Amino acid sequence: MLEDRYGLPLSTTSTAARDAYVAGVDCVLSGVAGYRELLAQAIAFDPSFALAHVALARGLFLDADFAAARESVIRARELAAHATPREQSHTDVICLALEGKPAQAMQAMLVHLRSWPRDAMVLAPATSVFGLYGFSGDPAREDQLYQLLDALAPAYGQDWWFESVHSFAACETGRLDLAWTLIERSLAQTPRHDAHAAHFRIHVMYERGESDAALEYLEGWMPRLDKRSLMHCHLSWHVALAALATGRRERAWEAYRTGVHPGGAWGPPLNVVTDAASFLWRAELAGEPRSALMWRQVHDHASRSFPKAGVAYADVHSLLACVADGDTPTLERLLGEIRQRIAAGRYPPGEVVIWIANGFAAYASGDWNGAIRCLEQALPQTVRIGGSRAQRDLVSLTLAAAYIKADRPEEASALIARAAHRPHGISSAAQH
Repeated sequence: MLEDRYGLPLSTTSTAARDAYVAGVDCVLSGVAGYRELLAQAIAFDPSFALAHVALARGLFLDADFAAARESVIRARELAAHATPREQSHTDVICLALEGKPAQAMQAMLVHLRSWPRDAMVLAPATSVFGLYGFSGDPAREDQLYQLLDALAPAYGQDWWFESVHSFAACETGRLDLAWTLIERSLAQTPRHDAHAAHFRIHVMYERGESDAALEYLEGWMPRLDKRSLMHCHLSWHVALAALATGRRERAWEAYRTGVHPGGAWGPPLNVVTDAASFLWRAELAGEPRSALMWRQVHDHASRSFPKAGVAYADVHSLLACVADGDTPTLERLLGEIRQRIAAGRYPPGEVVIWIANGFAAYASGDWNGAIRCLEQALPQTVRIGGSRAQRDLVSLTLAAAYIKADRPEEASALIARAAHRPHGISSAAQH
């Protein structure tokens, strides 16, 4: 039988379909454009190839092309009924995640990996900060993911994709030396322009306070990245943050306008809403004047993309956009929806999103001590909203600014000094 890149048998008998599938999967795993064309080729060569359909569904879902993803899910499930047990299980795990059944997907994934630990596409939905662990709401989610990947490491050896996600999990749990070793080895092996690996490298540099080096790396790396790629928006956010941290404010705004702000460049709605709101707020904390027009555009984009509460990480930034744009009615409506979900047991992070939103609102109104009370309550639980440590620093930065505004500099200094004692401190990069 033909095999995929991980040595797992495939039911297709078409070598051309297999080759296009392997290349398409690598595009999905590395977060670069091209998977649509490659997986379409795989399907054209073998229309009954279930795994090509489910890989396409996963890529389309990540691109927020949900209608097309649903069609591919339906077709994949139909075809998988005639595939091997491994491919049936593979299809089921990925489809469960795409169908909005994360708890079932997680359980099915763990069962699947006992038999087929090298099934990377099954593992992949668990490795993102927006994935099965990332959005679980569990305060121990980062360590849980690291422990899972560490246990699987012997099965993968020095595979470039696995070492990149293993690196990021190490970074998010404070194992920075290991993270650096893994990501450098991954980048040395990758056969393509791996956007996720470059992204994970930048996170390690962020945690080490290496903003100048991070900006230099990205300035050399980004021009080769297709703007249609999943990661283009978020890596542009990293360019803007690194430039802001090093005092290159014109470059920061250029990167933001052309790569992050709604209409500046393509990006999945989750990335555009969260990265745009985050950068604008961070820029203000760094002393930049508020742009009412930009905030209105971000708020409008958030309202279109996430009209109802439910995705906690998006909710935090949608609420922040409401605060900055002065839209109290929408703010209160979204908070009410979150409270209803909490009462129904359908909001994994619990009340931490409410505490964060109230803290941002208090800060915006000049109620420094009110902001401090809310954000101090939220900080130990912020991991539950999803996102990376670098992204969640928005809460720490706002709390530090509130301490300073309230003439409590010692507490601001103490918060920043906890940088070396993550997971709930503020990174050294955020001190600039």
